[in-house]
Amino acid sequence: MKIPFTKMHGLGNDFVIVEYIENIDFSELAKKMCDRHFGVGADGLIVVNPKDMKNNTDTSWRIFNSDGTEPQMCGNGIRCFARYVFDKKIVEKKEFSVNTLAGIVKPKILLDGKVKVDMGKPILDPLKIPFKGINPLGFEINAKDKYFIANAISMGNPHCVIFTEEDTKFLAQNYGACVEKNELFPEKTNVEFVKIYSRNYMKLDVWERGCGITLACGTGSCAAAVAGILNKLIDNFVKIDLPGGTLTIEWDSTKESPVYMTGDATYVYEGVFY
Repeated sequence: MKIPFTKMHGLGNDFVIVEYIENIDFSELAKKMCDRHFGVGADGLIVVNPKDMKNNTDTSWRIFNSDGTEPQMCGNGIRCFARYVFDKKIVEKKEFSVNTLAGIVKPKILLDGKVKVDMGKPILDPLKIPFKGINPLGFEINAKDKYFIANAISMGNPHCVIFTEEDTKFLAQNYGACVEKNELFPEKTNVEFVKIYSRNYMKLDVWERGCGITLACGTGSCAAAVAGILNKLIDNFVKIDLPGGTLTIEWDSTKESPVYMTGDATYVYEGVFY
């Protein structure tokens, strides 16, 4: 079977995008297409408009990690998806709704080509994150030879946010996998190591659940901003530097309010997968 695809990235977090095909095992397809030696190569596979997901929204998606697992949400992926469906005229308005496993999200295509996404409200209920601890903010977690003070937050998918003065890249590479599988997170977790430079500027390195080290994480940036605001470390508007580029995150600190993420979505190439 020949499968047309588009390769895109959000700050270096890269995706293969395909339109829905009947009777395809997308989990297996993700493992094949995302393989960087024998496939296209990507962090994940995005499926446009699966019929069973539409649910009275303008469009819908499914997303699969490179290992075939299906996360609930991906911030960089949703920006790429939004640009794709708008540019391909699958959706013909600049602000629209998308049904996801994490609920309905609302991207908006901006004049400069960037995408601003209403990511929904952060989830702090331990049962819904899910998180086996009592208080999701400021708990202690062990990884190898270290103990970290961490924060558990869900943006439709679980995150463990760790503020540090150490080298965030080193910590992500050497401790991310261990934290991901900690028993406090029954569905595993994404892990963000964050260094704060000012009230409006942070640096973040991430270990993504199901992917490992990636160049950027949109939901992780949202979770890091929420954790920073709740701990009174930063203001309500923050720029976050990731290895692949910069995201802007806004949240008014009201737990019923949505988090807004703004960043690039970039085309790489189109092709056909055999």
